[in-house]
Amino acid sequence: QVQLVESGGGLVQPGGSLRLSCAASGSIFSLDARRWYRQAPGKARELVATITSGGTTNYADSAKGRFTISSDNAKNTVYLQMNSLKPEDTAVYYCNVKVRRWPTAALSDYWGQGTQVTVSS
Repeated sequence: QVQLVESGGGLVQPGGSLRLSCAASGSIFSLDARRWYRQAPGKARELVATITSGGTTNYADSAKGRFTISSDNAKNTVYLQMNSLKPEDTAVYYCNVKVRRWPTAALSDYWGQGTQVTVSS
């Protein structure tokens, strides 16, 4: 079994910064694509950022220049550094990781529990 545990959300003023973490644990062979999504009240879940196993990153237009996705393979952890936060960034943020499970390397999709980010003065 594999678990994803998120941390780092909270309340921040506009212009502030937060760093989200998503730690994977359990029967892991390796991690493939790692993504951060967010869902604001009354809106559909949207993809914010992606990092591949090779380190290639992609961002939603709303995140470009402000958010940075990174990964520590030794710790099986993916991060989302969010700077210059705006009220419209308020949402529940979810990590999504494609995991190759030990020992078969079978690929499965896992989600974190979600962490609330609120940007407000």
